[in-house]
Amino acid sequence: MADTARLSLGIVPRIAASWWRPGQVVRGLSGMSEAQILAVLMIAMLAFFVSQLPGHARVAHLDPSVPLNARLAGVALAVMFLMPLVAYGAALICTLIAQAVGYRLGPRHARLALFWALLAVAPAMLLAGLVDGFVGPGPALSVTRALAGVGFLVIWGAGAQALAAIE
Repeated sequence: MADTARLSLGIVPRIAASWWRPGQVVRGLSGMSEAQILAVLMIAMLAFFVSQLPGHARVAHLDPSVPLNARLAGVALAVMFLMPLVAYGAALICTLIAQAVGYRLGPRHARLALFWALLAVAPAMLLAGLVDGFVGPGPALSVTRALAGVGFLVIWGAGAQALAAIE
């Protein structure tokens, strides 16, 4: 219980620090239990769901042929139920590729690196969602989504590399 409280107290500062020193932050999380790693994934998926609300509200307002509730039901199904399965599969593939090229990255650490990267880019995804809802498609949305994508790849890669070094 003390470990859980210790890990959860600094979640927001760790998310911010992940953008400047991702390897160090993820290495500091290496003691997380499997339940905590799953919680990180589910919190990230919840943030991704929320990030899509403004864009879908905009589209539902402009094209009322599909009501907002129907759109959000589809998003909830995809993000909260299907994406965690995809994330677990991606972590497994990452483990196999890392081991094939000589990195010692175990399955638990591969999951931690991937799931933490998803959570760390959640603020950028929330920003992209706001841009999608208020501005709509265009250069601003492309830039914010690109920022989130590059941030995800950098944080994931640095985290996996840092965790492979301690295995």
